Amino acid sequence: MSWLPDDFVHPVHVPVPVPAPGGALHLRPIREADTAIDYPAVMGSRERLWEIFGPAWAWPKETMTYEEDRIDLLRHEREIAAHQSFNYALLDEEETVLLGCVYIDPPERTGSDGEVSWWVVDDLVGGEVERALDTLVPRWIAADWPFQQPRYPGRDITWQDWLTLPRTS
Repeated sequence: MSWLPDDFVHPVHVPVPVPAPGGALHLRPIREADTAIDYPAVMGSRERLWEIFGPAWAWPKETMTYEEDRIDLLRHEREIAAHQSFNYALLDEEETVLLGCVYIDPPERTGSDGEVSWWVVDDLVGGEVERALDTLVPRWIAADWPFQQPRYPGRDITWQDWLTLPRTS
């Protein structure tokens, strides 16, 4: 049985309501072709991202190469197409800068029907864009995704507590 209804159609463009210099921001499914803008975003924020995601996902490792990132994005693109999991890139209007990501995954731990997490690049931490994403994501999930009990690791439960939950079978 799939974690999503068979007729579910995932969103492909989600406006992020925040005034941004040079235009609007939006979320869209990440692609292998985004490696050139993903790699500097991830590696430029790597230390903080490792503090958040490292214990759970062992990502992003200090030695991650451009090619490893490309392969990872290709995997994400294929998983999105198969509705196995979703990685949305936070992009500027022209899609020339990646500012963060939103992950929507089947539950790895018991007690939820979907697990959602996100991040922004270091330069945006604590600012208007991060606050807009923090507000948007739970509303978007409630409005457009078929979850009854979404979980937000790092938000409604600490990553440390999440890791102690039983794994789904």
